[in-house]
Amino acid sequence: MSRRIGAQTLALDNPPSLLEGASVAGRREGEGPLRRSFDYISQDPYFGEASWEKAESAMLRQCFDLACDKAGIAPSELDFILSGDLLNQCAGSAYALRGLTAPYLGLYGACSTMAESLMLASLLIDGCGAKKVAALTSSHFCSAERQFRFPMEYGGQRTPSAQWTVTGCGAVVVSSESSPGCPRVNHITTGVIVDLGIKDANNMGAAMAPAACDTFKNFFEDTGTKPDEYDLIVTGDLGAVGYDLMRDLLGREGYSLGENYNDCGRLIFDLDSQDVHAGGSGCGCSAAVFNGYLLTGLKQGRWRRILFAPTGALLSPTSSFQGESIPSI
Repeated sequence: MSRRIGAQTLALDNPPSLLEGASVAGRREGEGPLRRSFDYISQDPYFGEASWEKAESAMLRQCFDLACDKAGIAPSELDFILSGDLLNQCAGSAYALRGLTAPYLGLYGACSTMAESLMLASLLIDGCGAKKVAALTSSHFCSAERQFRFPMEYGGQRTPSAQWTVTGCGAVVVSSESSPGCPRVNHITTGVIVDLGIKDANNMGAAMAPAACDTFKNFFEDTGTKPDEYDLIVTGDLGAVGYDLMRDLLGREGYSLGENYNDCGRLIFDLDSQDVHAGGSGCGCSAAVFNGYLLTGLKQGRWRRILFAPTGALLSPTSSFQGESIPSI
């Protein structure tokens, strides 16, 4: 059973294994530096469907099926499926996974949802409540733009701090069983909501960086470790702006991030050659990077110990229109 160490961290006594992961990405993501780490790259943003929202569900279902196939299990063998996305009522996940017999839990942590699903899956297994759980997350550029910002036809000018919502998703099968080379989840640190008054919905990096800093600070204090003890430290989608802020904020807390720190929003795109402004965002950003690039690297032995910390801006179109600040996790 998990043991609490410090204020926000749990040490898992029965660390679950990440059997197999899968990642699916859109065309722009497939043109970026991580193209070889995705299981499938679609040249059709509609994924054969009639709307952006149906496209996201089709993409997520394809990714889920790929993860199950790679793990050699049928969906009916899963004890739980944990999934989320950016759409209202998590509709992308619900429509993607309807018809399956495994118990389903819909999650919303904004762009942090991949971490949320992975954490809860690990706790279910560590607590002997499940043996196999699928954790998955998606986002789609066009469905997110329609919901959170402007219609695509509007053609509004993006600010330099704006990020590009990733069309992508990731799924991983978490298991109580292990096989050679399978990474394990050893510690979980759950963040608290941090809101420092940022109101600009086009500057998510600035809104989320303080929450990332707070969580890392608590993790290092709880575990008694330092940043240089990890082969890789990866935040989810702070982008170029939030990445720099994160370094500065955590440095002020006495923790210096070295060359082993990066951000999924910086990794998934080439910020110099692709017109994505401050980088990638959306919960599919960290999901696709983790279940493709990071999980493959762990299995190949490129890294042994990593910290994975997606962040989420917990705003809605309504809260933005009413002038509220952006709480983050």
